[in-house]
Amino acid sequence: MPKGKILVVDDEESIRDVLQQLFTRSGYAVRLADSGEKGLQIALKENIHVIFLDLNLPGFNGIELCRKIRRDRPMAIIHAVTGYPSIFELSDCREAGFDDYFTKPANLEWLLRAAQIAFEKIGRWKSR
Repeated sequence: MPKGKILVVDDEESIRDVLQQLFTRSGYAVRLADSGEKGLQIALKENIHVIFLDLNLPGFNGIELCRKIRRDRPMAIIHAVTGYPSIFELSDCREAGFDDYFTKPANLEWLLRAAQIAFEKIGRWKSR
């Protein structure tokens, strides 16, 4: 039985593959999407609470996607992952509701730890 389900939304196949391997090897079930639209469908249909989003996506971007997920899944823990960091983007991410922000190439240990912390939080929230 998986420890939990993670959604990774990134238009780069190599990034999706690396993160899928990282999280799967650590005992998580992983769902993948290559666009904002597909990511939104999966997040809402499957009620996924731990999400890693690229900010530069085809269709609507990661900031728009975060806002859309937040509307229906306010308890989701959503992490931004981007290859194009800027101070304005960071403030936009906070305003949109991201819980954390990572730049590519991201430290895989940090991403794994972020997922672990997210599931610990969710576990505490559910126990109350």
